[in-house]
Amino acid sequence: MNPRQRRGVIFMVIAALVALATFFVVTNYVANVNSQVGTRVTVYRATQPIDPYVALSEENIEPVEVPERWVSKSSVLRLDDLIGRRVGFRLNEGSTVSSDMLIPSSSLTQDEREVAVNVNSVTGVAGRVRPGDRVDIYAVFAEVPGLPKSVKVLARDIRVVSIAGEQQVSQETDDGPKEQSVVPVTLAVVPAVAMSLTYAANFAAEVRLIALPNDVGTNRQGEVNEFDARGFGGQAIPEGMDQ
Repeated sequence: MNPRQRRGVIFMVIAALVALATFFVVTNYVANVNSQVGTRVTVYRATQPIDPYVALSEENIEPVEVPERWVSKSSVLRLDDLIGRRVGFRLNEGSTVSSDMLIPSSSLTQDEREVAVNVNSVTGVAGRVRPGDRVDIYAVFAEVPGLPKSVKVLARDIRVVSIAGEQQVSQETDDGPKEQSVVPVTLAVVPAVAMSLTYAANFAAEVRLIALPNDVGTNRQGEVNEFDARGFGGQAIPEGMDQ
């Protein structure tokens, strides 16, 4: 073997050793990355801004594979778990949907209906009411023709289904439109109460939630269903007849 051949063999051996070393370095790097990233899971994120209470669908969410260690367990959901469900606040584009964001599915009986009313920090008992609590519903009538100024009990022992986040709504006043902060509360009621509550929400001056004791066996005998000026020794005069 002449010197030129020996140099060629040496170069080939060196090239083989470099290739082998490169292979081990790349393999070790990939193994290290895999050990840090781990397995991948599918999560769903918003493809566009989603307003509160808009149903989730394949048009506004998409699947994305991410490392399992980077997401919470509540974010690992199936598409069937999300289609038709709603979130009570606005989702920005790219936000990942998790189970703790979803409004609870309806658990109504055949005799119940869901109805939502807007409350604020005062009429909603300063945020102390939670889903699953029981409340009474009072309505204050002040400017309804034919009705005296009074407070009436619309319903007792009503179950709170869900409470959404604070929202801004426009309300007409004597000075023009005015923004007001409200919190929608969904209640489970029988149809007759749904009708009276809908009427009160539109015509009563105020609808209030009245929190109840945790003890469902509390004696409530003697509670009044209506209060007006007669309770202070005055006279309950229907609106429009006091002139």
